[in-house]
Amino acid sequence: MQIYEELQARGLIAQTTNEDAVRSLVNEGKAVFYIGFDPTADSLHVGHFMALCLMKRLQMAGNKPIALIGGGTGYIGDPSGRTDMRSMMTPETIEHNCACFKKQMERFIEFGEGKALMVNNADWLLKLNYIDLLREVGACFSVNNMLRAECYKQRMEKGLSFLEFNYMIMQSYDFLELYRRYGCNLQFGGDDQWSNMLGGRELIRRKLDREANAMTITLLLNSEGKKMGKTVGGAVWLDPEKTSPYDFYQYWRNVGDADVLRCIRMLTFLPLEEIDAMDGWEGSRLNTAKEILAFELTKLVHGEEEAERAQRAAKSLFVSGGDDAPTVTLTEAELEEDRLDIVSILVKAGLVPTRSEGRRAVEQGGVSVDGEKVTDVHAAFDRAAIQKGLLVRRGKKNYKKVVLG
Repeated sequence: MQIYEELQARGLIAQTTNEDAVRSLVNEGKAVFYIGFDPTADSLHVGHFMALCLMKRLQMAGNKPIALIGGGTGYIGDPSGRTDMRSMMTPETIEHNCACFKKQMERFIEFGEGKALMVNNADWLLKLNYIDLLREVGACFSVNNMLRAECYKQRMEKGLSFLEFNYMIMQSYDFLELYRRYGCNLQFGGDDQWSNMLGGRELIRRKLDREANAMTITLLLNSEGKKMGKTVGGAVWLDPEKTSPYDFYQYWRNVGDADVLRCIRMLTFLPLEEIDAMDGWEGSRLNTAKEILAFELTKLVHGEEEAERAQRAAKSLFVSGGDDAPTVTLTEAELEEDRLDIVSILVKAGLVPTRSEGRRAVEQGGVSVDGEKVTDVHAAFDRAAIQKGLLVRRGKKNYKKVVLG
């Protein structure tokens, strides 16, 4: 099976502008393709995960990835999928976030001479003269067509700033510039990017159709990355300082039964024959599938050693009483009169985000300490108990060992 057909079999392809041409380009290893990443945080998250895996697959098949960091478009912010305007970032924050992205991407993509490229659209967008841009690009865009695009329609009722209205033009200009500089002939993106991507295709056709074969420069493929991002959520980070390898593992271990095989097919590098054999799994075997998914993805992001450690920790609650549980160390200053109440422990252990949620968890019977259910929100544990170590569990699968340092 060639790479394009594999992408189809894994459910990664939503739509293309010219499927036969895209198939030939990708299968022959002649695609110079880009995916854009706007630096809205100092870490990539699981919403980016499919894009990174897709880049890795295509590079393994001989194609050349371009990871485009939106150091320029980050000044504007993509309105797609949003109901309000994104907060403006300082140049220093954008630069810092871009550096963090590069470090994380290197775990997936091989950069270097003749290999993948990482470029920043700030290199050209920040140098543009406004009048020159209007003359070169403005005439290529119909305002009527832009307003019909889904990325803008959903924002019109609540208000769309002129700043954000320019995002499509900026992203389209990126494709033009990447073609000019690097011969980029293909772009990938989530379903919400379709209008923006078509804008780039049209801009290249309008500006360069006298200089190059139109078939080569109008190829476009759109993956289901955004759909998958909504399925798995965007709050789980690839940075181990923001989401620990254990919590990353547990996130995937807890995906819904209906999603686990789809996630395995789309995100792991397991052979399709092996995945096809799982299609009939039901009941307890789906838990095995979830363990496979969690291990494979944690290995991809954090390495095999961390994946094995996370897997041991996840099983230890049921096998060895939590000896390998992830540990949270409290300081003396965090104690309140030589003790700490259960709600504070849940919050400090990261098992709940807020005290109110912690109280609800206790009242609903979802919290235990050292195997004993805790139903009193005022229950507290003294210094000696915490020094010995408390195995605190919320729900069936989320637990931490809390100790005093």
